Amino acid sequence: MADHEFSVWAPRPERVRLDVDGALHPMTRGDDDWWHARVDAAPDARYGFVLDDDPTVLPDPRSPRQPGGVHERSQLWSPRADAWTDDGWQGRSIEGAVIYELHIGTFTTEGTFDSAIDKLDQLVELGVDFVEVMPVNAFSGTHGWGYDGVLWYAVHEPYGGPDGLVRFVDACHARGLGVLIDAVFNHLGPSGNYLPKYGPYLSTGSNPWGESINIADAGADQVRRYILDCALRWMRDFHADGLRLDAVHALVDTTAVHILEELSAETDALSTELGHPLSLVAESDMNDPRLITPREQGGLGMTAQWDDDIHHAIHSAVSGERQGYYGDFGTLATLADTLRHGYFHAGTYSSFRGRRHGRPLDTATIPATRLLAYTLTHDQVGNRAIGDRPSQNLTTGQLAVKAALALGSPYTAMLFMGEEWASSSPFQFFSSHPEPELARATAEGRKREFAEHGWDADEIPDPQDPATFERSKLDWAETTEGDHARLRAFYRDLIALRRDEPDMADPWLDHLRVEFDENAGWFVMHRGALAIACNLRAEPVDAPVTGEVVLAWDTPSVGEQTTTLPGHSVAVLRQTG
Repeated sequence: MADHEFSVWAPRPERVRLDVDGALHPMTRGDDDWWHARVDAAPDARYGFVLDDDPTVLPDPRSPRQPGGVHERSQLWSPRADAWTDDGWQGRSIEGAVIYELHIGTFTTEGTFDSAIDKLDQLVELGVDFVEVMPVNAFSGTHGWGYDGVLWYAVHEPYGGPDGLVRFVDACHARGLGVLIDAVFNHLGPSGNYLPKYGPYLSTGSNPWGESINIADAGADQVRRYILDCALRWMRDFHADGLRLDAVHALVDTTAVHILEELSAETDALSTELGHPLSLVAESDMNDPRLITPREQGGLGMTAQWDDDIHHAIHSAVSGERQGYYGDFGTLATLADTLRHGYFHAGTYSSFRGRRHGRPLDTATIPATRLLAYTLTHDQVGNRAIGDRPSQNLTTGQLAVKAALALGSPYTAMLFMGEEWASSSPFQFFSSHPEPELARATAEGRKREFAEHGWDADEIPDPQDPATFERSKLDWAETTEGDHARLRAFYRDLIALRRDEPDMADPWLDHLRVEFDENAGWFVMHRGALAIACNLRAEPVDAPVTGEVVLAWDTPSVGEQTTTLPGHSVAVLRQTG
């Protein structure tokens, strides 16, 4: 037992009592609405707070651990003194890196941090620089995507809890891999959210996922601090090398200093304190370059952002899909425009939105490495009606073309787990809400949403069915089989080329040159002396480029003036003269 200081911000209740292992203790309210109590407690004591006359023991909003789930008491936790072995880790910048997005629950059959560690050497061999884990904060139920978190400071117990995350990050650093953690600060999940009982954590507004977080209304100062301290906790206490910030366009901040700018400043200060780089990668639907413009130049100071326009341009050009938000994409001209300028919608009309969208990127001052290029993400797979991957609809050659366009580009690159071997597993939307009404509403809402777009409701997987979760797990045995193994080798060689060739390190879009023939179906991206020549058609085509073949998917025939590319293939050629 040891004397321990317990505290909680709770402006709404008139009385707060502390429950430690079933014993109640009074708490004292300060002028700042923080309640405090010093109590003898074991290092792993279970505790919570009792508000006013309601006898329910609520978890700590800043709970370090939730061994019984998000509805139960919190538990004191701190890592063992010998838990970390990464003192020699110097960190690394994400700019120009290759990031690997994964979901702990489906990355392996076991779905834990420890089982994920067993696969890290394969990522190192592939050439990955960072792993980006989908949210690991505490959420209700045993499995889900993680975006319904309600206790942001705690780590989801079925994955292995906080000790498991420590082991995972430490193992990544031992192998030279950086770690990004996906953090959700724009909404709270529908099950286990007790924060409004404590204070004004929610605003009067809403977004597609629920009520918005109060970052600009009355009482917002402590809510902002709650967000900032949580973000810094992942990087300071769990040694993460940065964060992926979910849907920052849903963070409605009308104050003079945007919370992202504040987070950027505090992250830079922590980086200086720790002595190694820390990165903030924002997911944004805004196409607003101010997000990735340095603070000293009037921007918000994010290190980088996801770029869905690049995804849409590559995917629609290769696959031919033109529905929904792909409607403005699909041509080689659109692909060329997007790769050259970063955003396709840059103050231009978006048919999907029915209005002008975006703002031009200053390619002379903002390097391409501040934008992420990818051929798929958890969203672009899981938010499809049946969670089907491109590998379930395209030829392996088409997948190779997509990979070459993303990994061969000057942008920071990102893969989604299993794409490198054309995984046959879908990544479907799954949940495990324990409340029957919420479970039913989730399943019915999913079917209704896609039925409105013409899908047969019976084809839509039930998110609550455990089989939906099980289907979404990777089958690692595929990595050594046939075209799966061949594609993985191609990805590995592309990443090595990206790393080893000086021309591939040029981050300036003004230096990028592309040429294409819309009718013939060939597309060439020039990176210095290297030409990445793609055939997006099923028939062979002659592309007006020649040189030494450095890497190819299917063997091209190089002539004096042109190179014949087999159908659905790509070749990287080194040009001379």
